[in-house]
Amino acid sequence: MNILIVVDMQNDFVSGALGTPEARRIVPAVAERVATGIRRGERIFFTRDTHGEDYLDTPEGRKLPVKHCIRGTDGWQIADGLMVSGAVCIDKPTFGWTHWNERHFDEIELVGLCTDICVVSNALILKAQFPEVPITVDAACCAGVTPESHQAALTTMKMCQIDVIHDQTNAR
Repeated sequence: MNILIVVDMQNDFVSGALGTPEARRIVPAVAERVATGIRRGERIFFTRDTHGEDYLDTPEGRKLPVKHCIRGTDGWQIADGLMVSGAVCIDKPTFGWTHWNERHFDEIELVGLCTDICVVSNALILKAQFPEVPITVDAACCAGVTPESHQAALTTMKMCQIDVIHDQTNAR
């Protein structure tokens, strides 16, 4: 099964508490990539960064003291125009989801936010769990906290034998 993982394309990361212009710019490209995935018959997964009201009292909250992606809030929801029928949502309490190995994949592609935190975390977890499965990240459908940290994360993923493409025309 070929899958597309849309990482944390949530309102708080696009236009909310931690939103950036770069994140807002990739929304149309991500929407097109999701539509392409549906046409190709790929299984679509959306991850959601998920925190409780006690976020500021957690280790992450003490290092990043900005309340975001609180379960059930508008900021926690997937950005408008991205969610599709039949997609699977995974609520993850931290940067990377560690239960991917409960599934089987033939090819994996990741897009989303933030390249330098949750995208790279999930890509590396997937590479460790599925070392023989081709894993691709579409750089044109990702954005980092800063443009510089986005590029650094792409370089890290390339060094770990994850294919990084820079436009959707090269996508599998």
